[in-house]
Amino acid sequence: MLPIPISASELPSPIWRRIQTNFQALKTHRPLPRDALERLRVQLRLYHTYHSNAIEGNTLSLKETRLILEEGITIGGKSFREHLEATNNAQAFDWIWQQAKPGFRFDHLVLQQLHEMVTRGTLDSAGRYRTGSVWIAGAKHRPPPPAKIISLLDALLSGLPKLREPVIRSICLHHGLVFVHPFFDGNGRVARLAANLLLMSEGYPPIVLRVGDRLRYYDNLEEADSGNPRPFAAFVARAVDEALVVFLSAVESDRALLPLKDLARSSPYTQEYLSLRARQGALEAVKIDEVWYSSKRALADYRDTLGRSSERRST
Repeated sequence: MLPIPISASELPSPIWRRIQTNFQALKTHRPLPRDALERLRVQLRLYHTYHSNAIEGNTLSLKETRLILEEGITIGGKSFREHLEATNNAQAFDWIWQQAKPGFRFDHLVLQQLHEMVTRGTLDSAGRYRTGSVWIAGAKHRPPPPAKIISLLDALLSGLPKLREPVIRSICLHHGLVFVHPFFDGNGRVARLAANLLLMSEGYPPIVLRVGDRLRYYDNLEEADSGNPRPFAAFVARAVDEALVVFLSAVESDRALLPLKDLARSSPYTQEYLSLRARQGALEAVKIDEVWYSSKRALADYRDTLGRSSERRST
């Protein structure tokens, strides 16, 4: 179903309000300090490369991916293909980081360039749309036949400028590319890069979808394939929310990220309670290496919100 028939008003309201507030806050800091921006770029390059490849079955660990990208070390026992997937995806991330500018227009050429970078040396048809049918293992959705790829992509790409909200545009492109599955291989990695390119062109930070959430990611995409885009849209919106938290933590001292166990020590809440509220999206937080982080400011905002809710209930 192209494009995804959803509006920003259908996203989870607490998360969407926080995205809007934090995006405006981030804009006040632009241009970001060069050193802070470079640290974020290196960190996100690594995390995006590792998680995006791992979602597709690459067995390199985060540490091994870092050694390949930052030290140029070859990992024993890992295939040449897995090494190429790491360096290719990282180079494609570098490319979208450079390309992302206001007014950027996504088209067939950009899509094919991304695919060529991602699958260079691992796929004979790198950069070219598939000419045969494909099946996605374990999925109900069967991608359309090759004869329909161009027309479906045309419909998807022509519909993007009509969507005013950048987050919704990115979600629409992400699902649309996975739905059409225009290449024999590499569709998921390309879709995640393409969606980030749209976000970054509008001033948003790139998002990272974690391998630990792979099943939920696939389930939500399948829901969107069946005509229900809300779970997938909410899933991506949460990633946008976390990305903004990470960027703001780099430029605002009171937003410095701390593990929830440390925040709990100086608050009336237990770590378990804060973790629950973080998972629910009620507490501004981000998950890094399977550990939830938040900030003193986010915790104060959460307590203020609870206080206002109590006041309303008592009146």
